[in-house]
Amino acid sequence: MTSDFYCDEALSGKTKVSIVAETDDVFAFHHTRPFWPVHIVVVPRVHIPSLTDLGGHPVSLVHKVLEVVTQVAKQVEVEHGEARVLTNLGTYQDSKHLHFHVASGEPFGRNIDTESVAGSQEPV
Repeated sequence: MTSDFYCDEALSGKTKVSIVAETDDVFAFHHTRPFWPVHIVVVPRVHIPSLTDLGGHPVSLVHKVLEVVTQVAKQVEVEHGEARVLTNLGTYQDSKHLHFHVASGEPFGRNIDTESVAGSQEPV
């Protein structure tokens, strides 16, 4: 697995993803290895290392990402009655590219159905 799944795989098109929403600056798609029954990832199209390291990019780009996170979370909440939004930092952040998880439902066990995500390299 690369240190930036999102740039190297999802945004490049190397790994096929199911798109939920997209703008010129932001890309949202169903996680290829979901941890929850509904698990959507929202990322900026340019490389931003993390929420605490914008890599020189303006905070206005994070605002654009949060606009899409809000849109996706609202859709998930309407459809499923609940949603959670989270991001990881430091050693919790497997892929060193800012990303937000929008999820709903109880987490799957660590032994998820690997047949439905065969070949995926996406970090959880």
